[in-house]
Amino acid sequence: MTADLGIYLPQVGFTYDQLLDRAQQCERLGFSGLWLFDHLYSPQQPDHPALEGWTLATALLAQTTTLRVGHLVLCNGFRHPALLGRMASTLQVISGGRLELGLGSGSYEREHHEAGLGWGSAAERSDRLRESLEIITRMFETGPTTWSGKNYAVHDLPNLPLPPTRPRIMLGGVGPRYTLPLVAQFADVWNVPTYGIAKRSESVEKLDRECERVGRDPATITRSLQAVLAIAPDNNQLTAVRAAAERRYGTPGFGLADAGLVGTPEQVVERLRALIAEGWTEFAFFLHDRGRPETLHLIAEEVMPHL
Repeated sequence: MTADLGIYLPQVGFTYDQLLDRAQQCERLGFSGLWLFDHLYSPQQPDHPALEGWTLATALLAQTTTLRVGHLVLCNGFRHPALLGRMASTLQVISGGRLELGLGSGSYEREHHEAGLGWGSAAERSDRLRESLEIITRMFETGPTTWSGKNYAVHDLPNLPLPPTRPRIMLGGVGPRYTLPLVAQFADVWNVPTYGIAKRSESVEKLDRECERVGRDPATITRSLQAVLAIAPDNNQLTAVRAAAERRYGTPGFGLADAGLVGTPEQVVERLRALIAEGWTEFAFFLHDRGRPETLHLIAEEVMPHL
């Protein structure tokens, strides 16, 4: 079993030229994708510049040729599903099918209140997300879309041109009550965030049960893992790399120890092979140095060929 390695690069503090350079390096080096965040500003860091996620993804896809680009994940409350369906279809056409459509119910309440956007309980947000997924997935099919729900309604909505291939729907999270039922029903890809790594096996079992409930083969859902990767060229530099990772990603929510991806290329390859054997075939990596060229080259040259 092989795996696709992608880079998760929240766009905080980067200029566009810096992000474009990293994206084009990822493409040249053979990484499968580049992932961005979708917030109105960086949570807890309102004074740090951060380019808007959808506009940024569009620009990066326009200036690359093979790299897949997406978000972990788009916030459902920012865009009406009819508009998002049109945006995704158009960008899929323009990019030649390289959009990754990650979508979630929202994770940062404060920005919604500041922008005058609705928030609501987890159940309410999940219900809105479910209806959005109903509408968006229908919009990728032939013919106009009609849907009437509690939160959204569209009537004979056209969506032309249709994309050459349907964007993959990625849903992230491990919540058994709201998230996993949506994954079982709608997702092409299931992404386990860093905070869910420790209990990933338990989450797999719960998702399998949800798939059984809706009559879906869980093998049709690609498993993706979001994780911190801290890689050093050799043991002499490992202490410094580990310290950098702990400074940036040392809080429990990042799952640094749970992922176990801190080490030399040989150690990282061994750990990734174990994760691949569990069934994880796609990875979105936070990097300890936020994707400096030397680290991207190290992964491409010393890790990728061995997976």
